[in-house]
Amino acid sequence: MITRILKKANLHFRPGKLHFGPEWIVLGVNNLCNMHCKMCDVGVGYDGSNFYHNLMAARPLNMPIDLIKRIFDETATYFPQAKIGYAFTEPIIYPHLLESLAYANEKGLYTSMTTNALKLRKMASELAEAGLNDIFISLDGPQDIHNEIRGNKNSFQWAVEGIKKILALPGKRPQISVYCTITEWNIGHLLPFVEFFKDIPLAQMGFMHTNYTPQNLADRHNAIYGGQYPATASNMEEIDLDAMNLDLLWQEMEAIRSREWPFEIVFSPELPDKAALKRFYLQPEEILGKVCNDAFRTLMVKSDGSVIPAHGRCYNLTVGNIYKDNLKEIWNAPL
Repeated sequence: MITRILKKANLHFRPGKLHFGPEWIVLGVNNLCNMHCKMCDVGVGYDGSNFYHNLMAARPLNMPIDLIKRIFDETATYFPQAKIGYAFTEPIIYPHLLESLAYANEKGLYTSMTTNALKLRKMASELAEAGLNDIFISLDGPQDIHNEIRGNKNSFQWAVEGIKKILALPGKRPQISVYCTITEWNIGHLLPFVEFFKDIPLAQMGFMHTNYTPQNLADRHNAIYGGQYPATASNMEEIDLDAMNLDLLWQEMEAIRSREWPFEIVFSPELPDKAALKRFYLQPEEILGKVCNDAFRTLMVKSDGSVIPAHGRCYNLTVGNIYKDNLKEIWNAPL
């Protein structure tokens, strides 16, 4: 409580000099993916968005092992409480994954991995031995729905096999959480999706409302802020917001919330009623909430050492480079 109050005071009175560190160091360890998700700019090959460029444009293709070790050295020195998140673009195919996880573990750092889990079944014991703390798995619904959205007829089955292998390991092992992006293709299938996992000891199941930016909204933003913080349309190539059955979605959300589950259920963002749900999807120009604090919680490092505020969905705005500056300097770099 006291720490939260002090952070809030720091942001209010002196936002240009942060006296606290980042909560997360997010890593873009590679610039390729082994899926073709319908709701993702990377999956559909739309290269006109900030999101795509943040995830796919840096070179080399894979973050060098010396660079990632340097990041961990500096995190341990300057921000030892920060969490390391292997998040982009698909960490499970990063060639230095196990070596770098073991190094982070030696440094006493918390690590998590966000993954489609396509290869998890083949790496379960090795990931546990390397000291990985948490695995966040992206799944989009029951088997047939997920496989159709992801463009891989075996992806759900292989992910579930990997989950079960991790949870069957003796001794210390990573916690498993599952996260589902809500789209027009899985509405009506969310409750059966949760029911499928009711006997699997997950840490958490989360439902993420589609993150999207229509072109007209990007244009409105750019008319005012485009010179400094240019926005782009994002994740709009194949989704059709008008095709989303929001009444059915709200019914499913209420049904899921009304039941007891052996793991925590979260929705992000939390929308208090059906009217807010419809505003989120049908009136994106309306602001929900007060402020986004991601830039004051997170840094993302790309494979070339360049650093952006927040994470891959934020502006493609370089605030430093690990090869030239240290993390402490970058954290308080001017924008």
